[in-house]
Parts: sequence; structure tokens; C-alpha cells
Amino acid sequence: MQQPLVTAAPDVIAEQQSWLVQLSEERRLSAKTAEAYERDLRQFLSFLTIHLGGPPRIADLADLRPLDLRAFLAERRRGGAGARTLGRGLAGIRSFLRHLERKGLANAAGATATRAPRQPKSLPRPLNAGDALRVVDADLQLAEEPWVAARTAAVLTLLYGCGLRISEALALTAGDLPRDGETLRITGKGGKTRIVPLLPVARAAIATYRDLCPYSPDADQPLFRGVRGGPLQAAIVQKEMRRLRAALDLPDSATPHALRHSFATHLLAGGGDLRTIQQLLGHASLSSTQIYTGVDASRLIDIYDRAHPRA
Repeated sequence: MQQPLVTAAPDVIAEQQSWLVQLSEERRLSAKTAEAYERDLRQFLSFLTIHLGGPPRIADLADLRPLDLRAFLAERRRGGAGARTLGRGLAGIRSFLRHLERKGLANAAGATATRAPRQPKSLPRPLNAGDALRVVDADLQLAEEPWVAARTAAVLTLLYGCGLRISEALALTAGDLPRDGETLRITGKGGKTRIVPLLPVARAAIATYRDLCPYSPDADQPLFRGVRGGPLQAAIVQKEMRRLRAALDLPDSATPHALRHSFATHLLAGGGDLRTIQQLLGHASLSSTQIYTGVDASRLIDIYDRAHPRA
């Protein structure tokens, strides 16, 4: 994790370091989330250095008002930050102030009372079932090397067939494949684990890849390999998806992550319940899963508009 720059008094820097340790070791936030929180707090402390006329101390943070936080958000907005970035930044600041509050060093009420910017309502853009099946079809992969084509098909099949994030698929080791072949134990965000069914088509795609792959990773090594034998990088899968998108005439929204959206949307349309889909996706909150109900409603309205004689 990046070390914080000196943008505050020593007592704040010491607490900042303690907070970062808590984020990673106790709250088990993902590395990317912890880094984003650290960066947002650093920007806030830099702002306070100018806003207050000097590096902020713990005593300054204890006296923060909602007006100070709104001034920071306004400054970030003028710099081009969007609502999602501002909302995450406020969440990081709140987390740090609550850390201080638990130690009796500050009051987080001002940050709690500050409303986050309204988030834009954007729905996931899944592929339709036909396009999703074409994307994961091994015979339609564009790589010239058969094992590379099989590898891409296997990864994309895990995204669509199991609802995995690309990082989760690429983190699988050879030893993660169970002997019964019916389920996978996935380690997701924050180190949380979940069990997902491994469909026969996904098992077959992985088996084909392993049969063709020239590398034989040990049980604790990444299952999916690059052409030189190293761990497969997400950028390579994204590149292959862009090539497929062009070859199959798919929209720009057809990304590897869209396959995960497609998994959830198609399950919901087929009668899956939200709680089960939440568990399969590894969402911490049901509210994260409920967004797919909006996708399905949007699809139904579109069908109505195109098909109903009175539309």
C-alpha cells in the first residue's frame, strides 16, 4: 500500500497509519478499496492544510463541521470528480473519523450528517442469452493457438456460468478444483469465501484447457497461464473480449464484467430469487443485488414497447 504523504501533523499521521492497518487486517477490506480510502483521506488532509492554513492536527479534526466537509466535496467537484468518486471519498473520511471517535479523539457526527452526493442511477448492461453463449463458445475464440483459445473460453465461461469476477477466476489455483467437480470455493472481496455450483459446461471448458495447456501448474499456483507461463493477466482477457466484441458485432458494453451481470440477470429472469443470487455473486448487501430487478423490469418494458399493439 502506498505510504501517506506528510499532509498533516504527526499525531494525525500516526492515527492514519493505525487506521490503514485496521482496514486491511481487521475489517479485511480489499487492497483496492483500502488504497482508494487512503488516497481519498490524503486528498482531504491536503485540502485541510490549505483550508485551515496549516497541517491539520487531531484537535482540528475533532472540531470539523459539515461546512468543512462540504467545502472539500465542492473543491473536488470543481476538479472534475464525479458523484461516485465523491461518495467513496466521503465514506473514507467517515471511516477515519469513526476510527478517531472510537479512541475518544474526535466526533464523527459532522461527517455522518454530511449527505453524500446523489449517485447517478445506472443499470448494468448484460448481454442477451444468445450473445453470451456465443462469447463463451470455444469454437468462436480468435486466438490461433488452440490452448490459448481454450483458456479464454474457460475463463469467460466461469464469468458467465458461475458469476465470478474476473479477478476471482484468475485467482483460482490448480488445487482449487474440487475432486467432485460440482462446486467451487471462491475467495472474493475482503477475503470472504462462498460456494458456487460448477456447471458441467464449465467443468468441460476447464478440462479442455488443461488438456491443451503446455504448462502444468502446481496445486498452489494460478490455474490460468499466460503464453510465457506466468499468471494470466486480466488485461489479456479484456483484450480478447474486445476482439470478440468486434468479430461478433457486439456493443461496447460487452465486457468480461458484463458476463457476470448477464449471469445474474438471466438467473433472475429464469425465476431465481434475490437471496440466492446475492450469495452466488458474493454481494455483502442485498441492495447490491436488487439492481438486477431494475434490469429485468427495463427489459420487460422494452419488450412491451416493441411488441404490444397499443404501445
